[in-house]
Amino acid sequence: MADRVYPSSKPNGTTANAAANHHPTATTTTTNPPQFPPAKSHLYNPTRHPYRPNPALHARHNHRRCSCRRCFCLCCFWSILIFLIVLLLVAIAGAVFYVLYRPHRPDFSLSSLKISQFNLSTTSDDVTRLTTQLNLTLSSKNTNKKITFSYNPITINLFSGQQKVLLSNGTFSNFTSQPGDVTIIHSVLSMNSQVLDADSVTSLRSDLKRKNGLPMEMEMETKVKVKMEKLKSKKIGIKIVCDGIHGMIPKGKTPAVASTSNAKCKVDLQIKIWKFNF
Repeated sequence: MADRVYPSSKPNGTTANAAANHHPTATTTTTNPPQFPPAKSHLYNPTRHPYRPNPALHARHNHRRCSCRRCFCLCCFWSILIFLIVLLLVAIAGAVFYVLYRPHRPDFSLSSLKISQFNLSTTSDDVTRLTTQLNLTLSSKNTNKKITFSYNPITINLFSGQQKVLLSNGTFSNFTSQPGDVTIIHSVLSMNSQVLDADSVTSLRSDLKRKNGLPMEMEMETKVKVKMEKLKSKKIGIKIVCDGIHGMIPKGKTPAVASTSNAKCKVDLQIKIWKFNF
């Protein structure tokens, strides 16, 4: 078999001249080696490539980051779901409790308020003192059918006007109110030579000049334990506010009866969670 000679892509000078002169002379063909691009150096060149991360390490970091994010999303999802389930269970329990017991707050009403003594005097050294004595009658009614209230001693404060100047205070002993019971509360409120500041004196004297009498507001605070058949709650704070009271200053030894026809009492629960009161 004859050997084949492949000419190079670029003929040399001898072959080109022979072809141009059409002389069938012997030609010597030289094969040039193919030209390849220069091999790239794998040496580290800080001027061209300051940092080249490892692809395997980068992929491992991305996988770890995605896993952490997925775990965080799952934790958030389950936390919210559990919280919603707990709220639903509490709502269901509250609805069942309301259907079974029909709870109502205790009802307070002011029956009468008599002012036996009211003395506002200023001494020579410009010190104003207040001395008062009042007789109070309240009624507390338990309108529930299956709930019993057990009250701690009640603290009673009587204020005057928008500045809420303290006129008198007193207490009432603890008592228990059975379902449907009406409890009558009698208490004596008094204050003996209480020194008042200048703002309180100005506000009190302005209120005493009103035609419909001295506006007063009564605040009572106590704690109550609720009993429902065999269930007992912890002591819950309550605050009773009665407004719409107007009193006159007694003349002589005859007590002045305050107007309580427009008096309304409101009962507010004081539930304490951690450091917050509701």
